[in-house]
Amino acid sequence: MRRAAVIGCGDVSSVHFGALKGMDVELVGVSDTDAGRLRAATDAHGVPGYVDYRELLEAQRPDVVHICTPHDQHAAMAIEALDRGINVIVEKPLAHTLEEGRRLVEAARRSDAKLGVCFQNRYNATSRALRSLLDGGTLGAVRGASATVMWHRTADYYRDRPWRGTWAEGGGGLMMNQAIHTVDLLQWLVGEVESVSGSASNRSLGGVIEVEDTAEFAATHAGGAASVFYATLANAENAPITLDVVTEKASLSLRGDLTITHADGTVEVVREAAGDAGGRDYWGASHGLLIADFYATLDDPEPFWIDALEAEKSLRIVKGIYSQSAFDPALTA
Repeated sequence: MRRAAVIGCGDVSSVHFGALKGMDVELVGVSDTDAGRLRAATDAHGVPGYVDYRELLEAQRPDVVHICTPHDQHAAMAIEALDRGINVIVEKPLAHTLEEGRRLVEAARRSDAKLGVCFQNRYNATSRALRSLLDGGTLGAVRGASATVMWHRTADYYRDRPWRGTWAEGGGGLMMNQAIHTVDLLQWLVGEVESVSGSASNRSLGGVIEVEDTAEFAATHAGGAASVFYATLANAENAPITLDVVTEKASLSLRGDLTITHADGTVEVVREAAGDAGGRDYWGASHGLLIADFYATLDDPEPFWIDALEAEKSLRIVKGIYSQSAFDPALTA
């Protein structure tokens, strides 16, 4: 039986705890610097708690550590674990800066342990079906794509967790904390992004956060396809994410379910699997699938398929947009 530990007992840890309960895995410890969250986690799960995550790693020596902390802590904690030979599942993004992301890529390369990054929407039934259809070739070459993330966040959302609205700890705003999942899907489905032109700005939360709440870009992908992207937290509600792909022989529309409209007028629908994600609806329902797959492939010789190098792709896209925007370059690198 594998032994697991969770570092960071805030909001997103709930889906990790939930996934572990349904697996043949022993939870051996938790860590958080917030006394209230740490106490709640130790009481709920009946395991030792540690303020210092290094003490947790040393005392419990888990096989896998789940990192669910603010973004600026991802790389340092993951590197510490990898250097000890401990496998790592880390929440998105890979890191809060490109430099820290590169350090983590190198640490993963030199370690015998594995690293997986939580881009769980790749495990959605509709995402997998869309990728399979595009790879199959029967729909012809991809011509282009578009995606939107039209969500809503309040000032209280940031006051509750101030790190979310800062460059130093969050590494960015909307694009790093919400829309990066859709950025990842876009580049995974359509092809790696070779060039990007875009901007990020603060449209509705000025004076509350120093990072962006709105962003847009146009990208060119390997193979010649082009895509456009728009995201904002100034919408009146958390609307469904959209991702549309146009090929030579069909149009594919991802809005919860996947609708494929063929050139001859034939329409197919792939339904998204229902399930309890153990968290908020907009996180998706596939965290558990990714976590279970990570554990199932620990003994495989090759890296986990969503590893540091794979996760670095979306980080580079986001940071590329920041570099073209009216923010201090020293903060957005």
